[in-house]
Amino acid sequence: METILKHEPNAPWLSGYGNVPFHLDYPDYSMYEAVRLSAVRDPKFPALIYMDKKFSYETLLKRIEAVAAGFIAIGVRRGDHVTVCMPNVPQAVYCLYALNHIGAIACMIHPLSAVGEIVYYLNETGSRYIVTLDQFYPKMVNVQEQYGLKGIIITSAADELGFVKRNGYKLTEGKKYRLPSDAPTVTMWFDFLSNGSRIDLSKYVVEEKANEAAVVLFSGGTTGVTKGIRLSNLNFNALALQTQAMCNEQVYRSKMLAAMPIFHGFGLGVCIHTLMLCGGTSILVPRFNVKQYAELIKKTRPNFIAGVPTLFEAITRNPYLDGVDLSCLRGVFSGGDSLSIELKRRIDKYLKEHGATVRVREGYGTTECVTASCLTPYNEEREGSIGFPYPDTYYSICGVGTDNEVPYGTEGEICLSGPSVMLGYINHPEENAKTLRTHADGRVWLHTGDLGVMDEDGFIYFKQRIKRMIVTSGYNVYPSQLENILDGHEAVQMSCVIGVKDPYKMQKVKAYVVLRDGYTASDELREDILAYCRKHIAKYAMPYTVEFRAELPKTLVGKVAYTVLEKECESGEASA
Repeated sequence: METILKHEPNAPWLSGYGNVPFHLDYPDYSMYEAVRLSAVRDPKFPALIYMDKKFSYETLLKRIEAVAAGFIAIGVRRGDHVTVCMPNVPQAVYCLYALNHIGAIACMIHPLSAVGEIVYYLNETGSRYIVTLDQFYPKMVNVQEQYGLKGIIITSAADELGFVKRNGYKLTEGKKYRLPSDAPTVTMWFDFLSNGSRIDLSKYVVEEKANEAAVVLFSGGTTGVTKGIRLSNLNFNALALQTQAMCNEQVYRSKMLAAMPIFHGFGLGVCIHTLMLCGGTSILVPRFNVKQYAELIKKTRPNFIAGVPTLFEAITRNPYLDGVDLSCLRGVFSGGDSLSIELKRRIDKYLKEHGATVRVREGYGTTECVTASCLTPYNEEREGSIGFPYPDTYYSICGVGTDNEVPYGTEGEICLSGPSVMLGYINHPEENAKTLRTHADGRVWLHTGDLGVMDEDGFIYFKQRIKRMIVTSGYNVYPSQLENILDGHEAVQMSCVIGVKDPYKMQKVKAYVVLRDGYTASDELREDILAYCRKHIAKYAMPYTVEFRAELPKTLVGKVAYTVLEKECESGEASA
């Protein structure tokens, strides 16, 4: 199915698009069907690798169908929401596509979420079923007390491994977890599959269309209320085809490390579904550990890796890949958070020193369009830019609070329109009205809440979340710009800048810094960093102090949680 674009907007980036086609054809079928077609094309090729075990496309398809039958057996039907609360294990992948196969909707959540958060997610979606790992079952007991689930399916990280590894797990890690002895709502994984073996699945499968809801993801929650985002089959299938095209490298029969979590749009959309649709291999990484990640790179020699800046920061400052040849890499992608200019330079230098012929390509996106919608092009990069829009995706920089496009080089709100834009938020009609707006051209545009600039060649520059802006003495200060400068100091590994209430200036600027190895916090070093800042930062935007931290708080998806630091300052003032 080809998306018909009406009143095609201005697209200055097309002159620099190179070999990448800007218009693609998008299928009118489900996410499950995309995987099935990959299995028909190449049944024996590995779809997943997990803990050294390979799962062919043929095997993956059989597992998906078995899990789909298991869901039918416990009462899941078309249109039901089912919560998947797992890290990157094969069962999470099976559940995603199995639910899609029977017309149900997978709600992907972080397994480390607190009980209250899980109850909130369940209430938002109306989900009555949850699938999780044995280690999280004690938490589910509390969830059940507060919410009342119809069904809890319990599996373990070892259930999809071979007999020896599975039993080894039960004798070691598995002994730690308290499991139900007699709970009517609980079904263990192999019982769940056994129940499904009695189901005639053909009576229940549905032929889903492109625009039907397939997945619910939750926004990161760094600003405002966390919201459930309804995403369609088209959103995911389009993203996969767009990513493949924008990559300008063959994804078919390639391998990608899937370290970004499956409950995050980046992990699910790029690291898993793009590979499944294109016939590649996702190497599942259930828990990020820099040493183990480095070992996986050495062992599997992936063609693509993707991660947030903190992942790359960890790789470049540890010795685990010393002397390792990385010429296998055909694509290295950073997203999920702003990549500082200084860190990009360090990653590019690191890649070159390890024999890679590629440089890191920065992407930008929001969960409201699954994940990436803009990427540094393969043939040119501009310092500080997040690149060009994806195929069939249009960017417009509008005056904040308006639908009116501003001139090139002028800062405004990033708005985008294309086939990956969400169906809408669940239970938040007022937010939908603010976020999904029909402009004068007749197109629906997603207002991202992010500030950016487009230059006359179509390169996009992300500036800052609109809400994350410090106003001091009447001047607007954007923390990410100051963080870029701080990160350029030789002693600084990572920084975070916030606004602190001030009776005179309204807000004053405070900087938090994590030091690189070999540097020790001291008054002298603090003054050196501030002196460095004075050379690069206007007086009105200067931090009044630098506070050293061993680490910075992170959100569940790995971004720096600046709101935590803001609340610390507020509570400190209140108690003073």
